[in-house]
Amino acid sequence: MITQEMIIADIISQHPETLPIFKQYNLDCYECQIADLETLGHGAGVHKVDIGQLLISLNNVLEK
Repeated sequence: MITQEMIIADIISQHPETLPIFKQYNLDCYECQIADLETLGHGAGVHKVDIGQLLISLNNVLEK
């Protein structure tokens, strides 16, 4: 399960199938060096993305 406290780079490296979701939400985290240090919750806030919806989308991908 992905949570908002997780580091973005860890999510992408452990679950590469989530990459299209990051792109869908216009989060170019896979290209950003800060992704190695930034939590998903912080990144979503900075980019004004609804963290609840993002988490639902990311976790739905894991369930498939």
